[in-house]
Amino acid sequence: MDNFNTLFTVLVYLLPTLVVGGVAYYFFKTHTSHLIQLKYNEDLKDLRKESLPIRIQAFERLTLFLERIHPAHLIHRINPTSEDKNAYERLLVATIEQEFEHNLVQQIYVSSKTWEAIRASKNATISMIHQVNMSAEITSAQKLREAILTELLEKTSPSETGLEFLKSEVRRIW
Repeated sequence: MDNFNTLFTVLVYLLPTLVVGGVAYYFFKTHTSHLIQLKYNEDLKDLRKESLPIRIQAFERLTLFLERIHPAHLIHRINPTSEDKNAYERLLVATIEQEFEHNLVQQIYVSSKTWEAIRASKNATISMIHQVNMSAEITSAQKLREAILTELLEKTSPSETGLEFLKSEVRRIW
């Protein structure tokens, strides 16, 4: 019985110590986790502050890209080298591809959706030029230029659609 009383006395004194120790451990663990989360959030905020100008610059470059591949701007900037409509189509497509390749690195700084919108605008512009060129009425590079401009009067340019998407993305991150 004496051992039982001694064990009981030790448990009576030990139990509050264990409870206090458990509460202290939980408190310090929670407090440390909270401090780590605050530090992470602060670092993330600093990183965003530093990367925002780079991201905005990427959006500016992509805006310039879409403006440069806008069919109306493209045909004013790129003159045909001959009267061959197919050669002119190839020249326009090659110019668009070259502009795109020049801006490939910008995909690092924008979301996947934004980059897909840029690619879709580029591909739709190329497709539009190709479809216009397929018409039997187009017999020369000059007529191809006129037909592209006429097409733009009837439809919205893929570049304009891409620009609207870029603007909405910039408003979202700003």
